[in-house]
Amino acid sequence: MGDLPHYFDIILFAMVAAFLVLRLRSVLGRRTGNERRRDLPGSPITPAAAANKIVALTQRPAPTALATAPPPPNTVAGGLAQITAADPGFDASGFLDGARGAFELIVAAFAKGDKNALQPLLSDDTYKSFAAAIDEREAAGETLETRIDKLKDIDIVEAGMDGSAARVTVKLVSDQINVLRAHDGSVVDGDPENLIEKTDFWTFCRDTRSPDPNWLLVATGSG
Repeated sequence: MGDLPHYFDIILFAMVAAFLVLRLRSVLGRRTGNERRRDLPGSPITPAAAANKIVALTQRPAPTALATAPPPPNTVAGGLAQITAADPGFDASGFLDGARGAFELIVAAFAKGDKNALQPLLSDDTYKSFAAAIDEREAAGETLETRIDKLKDIDIVEAGMDGSAARVTVKLVSDQINVLRAHDGSVVDGDPENLIEKTDFWTFCRDTRSPDPNWLLVATGSG
């Protein structure tokens, strides 16, 4: 019987706890559907809200191209520009490759006295000069030995238009062996053992109105 007060205390605490639970339910209540929705931090922004947050950026104007003055006509660049204007297919690098090949072919054909190989590569006046030199050499019973060991440099030094004719002068620096021999094989001129450096200036010409793309050698010189 001495434990009765202890049980009484337990019953009393249980009644108090039940009262508090009922009280909290009355305060918190049930959801009615009218409660205001709270957005969680970091939740997506609605399209309408996003539209209000867009900052219009001023579009930068497109950069204007810098105007470049054409090169002076009395320079190599100016002359090449004139040729390109008359013949849009002209390419200086490709021209130099062709001039290199023509130089080697013409030098070899002249040394052999091969007029047939020379004629398509030379203008009429230049061909006459080359043919006359070949005839004179053959009449004297002489032979020419020419070997290009190395073409060390090739560059355009003059260019321009003469009416519809494009003219380009090329400087060619090469190491060669040139030997002129008499009919008995003796050396008339040159050294068969030692290379000499030779600088040539060759001028090529082409009528830009012609469908023929080939350039002809119209003048030669040395320096």
